[in-house]
Amino acid sequence: MDGLVCRGWNIVCGHGMLSKSEKLVGFMRNKLLLPGSIILIALLLSTGCVGSTDGDQSQQSSGAEYRTVVDSRGVAVQVPVNIERVVGVSDGFIEGTMTVFGVQDTIVGVGSKCLQRGYDYTFPTVSGDSYEYTGGMNPVTNLNPWIKDLPLVAEWGGAMNYETLVSLEPDIVILRVGSGSLLSKDDERTQKTIDVIESLDVPLIVLYSPNCYDYSELRRISDEILILGKVFGKDAEAVQLARYLESQVDLVQKRTAGIPESERPTALIFGLSPKHRSEGASGTAHGLKTTDSYMLEGIVNAKNAFQSETGIFQILSTEQVLALDPDIILLCTAWGYHPPKELYTAPYYLNLQELTAVKNQRVYALPWTPCNSDKRLEYPIDVMVMAKAAYPELFEDIVLSEWLLDFYKNVYGVDHDTAIALRSAQWMDWCVEDGI
Repeated sequence: MDGLVCRGWNIVCGHGMLSKSEKLVGFMRNKLLLPGSIILIALLLSTGCVGSTDGDQSQQSSGAEYRTVVDSRGVAVQVPVNIERVVGVSDGFIEGTMTVFGVQDTIVGVGSKCLQRGYDYTFPTVSGDSYEYTGGMNPVTNLNPWIKDLPLVAEWGGAMNYETLVSLEPDIVILRVGSGSLLSKDDERTQKTIDVIESLDVPLIVLYSPNCYDYSELRRISDEILILGKVFGKDAEAVQLARYLESQVDLVQKRTAGIPESERPTALIFGLSPKHRSEGASGTAHGLKTTDSYMLEGIVNAKNAFQSETGIFQILSTEQVLALDPDIILLCTAWGYHPPKELYTAPYYLNLQELTAVKNQRVYALPWTPCNSDKRLEYPIDVMVMAKAAYPELFEDIVLSEWLLDFYKNVYGVDHDTAIALRSAQWMDWCVEDGI
């Protein structure tokens, strides 16, 4: 049978079967693209393709050039052994794990705009002064600045740009469902995206983040890491990474395991969202069955003050927040970065000054996590901040500012100065200033 091989894709061009070019052209026609776009994509697909023989096909099917990886769906996918071009769609988890594996240079396209920019925020105070925060970014972007210039194939709230995707000629596409532009595995858009990519005969690995499960257990992230390890032939590195991340969480869980329920403080995972504030709300909360709530209740053994709802970013009025009156407030990424100083001093939060957590100065900021859909490699930082906030006496021996540097060094293998830069990129220098 005559065929084509184009960067690892098998395309059967005869005997009544559609080629990848023909499949995508048909799809684009259905989407009412201009004829010029259809011709461009067909040309892109034909570039760099060489004829393959029956012997080559046999060699591929025998596993000499491909390995089989079972993804989060339970689907067995054949991926090239030699992967040179990767398109990842996530908010940094895929790219961060690839950086740990040392294969980040194979990334040719990304699926989140939040990986391609830096952030600055300024907050007013009642005294008329302001606080300015600059240089915030995803750790992946800090480590790989060139990622800012890569083509963008998807972004939050938008459909996949298949024309851009095909033009990149990827050896493999990796999607992380539950984050970024693919928020739910049951969403029609997610399934359609998967169907279209698979119809192009592109090897597709689908990862399910903790958000895809009713019970958002953190060990789901280890499952994702191990799958990526198999994709890139980095099984040993994947096991080492997953074990280290779990060890930091286990440290917290072991120390807090015996705390009686009557002694557990309440904590509100609070988003000071300017979007919702402009609509009359006070902010947002993370309810039960979320990854953050699992961290707080299942690992730290504190109580989520917001028990009546499930899901992330549940809108709260001022009256609701005052009624909850938590012992601790944990400020998460919510349409921007929010430090404790904003809640303490911003004029638009004067009506929350009577909260117990504010009076007792027990407000803490979780690390800056742009496009805060689900957890990435830095998830143990959230756990440790929660633990230090809930039980400072139990974790007095852990100096958060120094623990953070060790964490970045152990995960990414970076030097001391780079670890400091990563701490600043996640706007965690407040723990240096506060001596925590």
